[in-house]
Amino acid sequence: MRVFISADIEGISGVVAGDQTGPKGYDYGRARKLMTGEVNAAVEGALAAGAAEVVVNDAHGSMRNILIEELVPEARLMTGSPKILGMMEGIDHPAGFDVCGFVGYHARAGTQGVLNHTISGGVVSRVHLNGREVGETGLNAALAGHHGVPLAFLSGDSDVCRQVQELVPGVVTVAVKEAVGRYAALCMSPEKAREAIREGMMSAVSKAREGGLAPLNVEAPVRISLVVSDTAMADLAAMLPGSHREGFLEVAYEAQDARSAFVALRAMILLASCSRR
Repeated sequence: MRVFISADIEGISGVVAGDQTGPKGYDYGRARKLMTGEVNAAVEGALAAGAAEVVVNDAHGSMRNILIEELVPEARLMTGSPKILGMMEGIDHPAGFDVCGFVGYHARAGTQGVLNHTISGGVVSRVHLNGREVGETGLNAALAGHHGVPLAFLSGDSDVCRQVQELVPGVVTVAVKEAVGRYAALCMSPEKAREAIREGMMSAVSKAREGGLAPLNVEAPVRISLVVSDTAMADLAAMLPGSHREGFLEVAYEAQDARSAFVALRAMILLASCSRR
C-alpha cells in the first residue's frame, strides 16, 4: 500500500500566529520541529498499518519547512516550490497511491478556525467548487479523488475537522487544538498530539485497506469560482483564457475535470496577486 501525506503548518498544535509560519518570523524554528514531529507520527501510523511506501509533500509556503534530517527514514519527502499541483504535488505519480492523509490543515477563509485562510490569505475571500464553498481541504481532496485516491485522514484544529467531515464521509480526523480565536487556541501537548495522530492514521489506513473509503468525485464539467479581495485582483484574474467575470470581485472558470479546475484556480490566484503593491 502506497500512502501520500500533504503537510501544512497552520494546523499544527502550538502554532497560532502568522509569525510562526515563515522563515523571518518569531519561533519559526520551533514550529518547523513541531510540524516535523506531527508528520513523523502520521508516517509511523501509516507504516504500522501496513503501508509499504509513504511520500510526504511539504505543502506550506516555501514548501521547505519539514526537517528532512529528522524525518522517519522510511518516508520520502517532496520539498521546494513552485510545484504545479502545489500542496498535492506527486499525487499523480504513475505508480498511484492507495490513500492520502492531510496533516496540520486549517479551516477555510471566512470561517472560525486558527489562522483560517484559503491558499492566499491576502487575495482569496472565497472559493466555490461546483457551487459549494471549499477551502484547501476540499480542493485537495477533490484533486486526490480525480486521481482515484481517497482522503482517509486529517489532523488540524477542531474547525477544519468539522469541515472535512461534512465533505468526506468516513474520514478519520484528529483535532490537536481548539480555536479560541484566529490567533489563539487551546492546544494539546506535542506528545499527546503525536500519539493521537499516530493512532488516527493507523486507523485510517486500516479502514482504507478494508475498502471503507471512496475517492471524492466531482461531477464534470467542474466549475471553479474565485472571489478576491479587491477589483484590481479580479481584473488580473480574469486575464486567464477561458475565465469569465461574475461580478466586481468574482471570476469563474469551467473545466473538464477537477485537476484542470485546480490548476486554473492556482493560475487565477497568481495573476490576482500581481496587483498587490
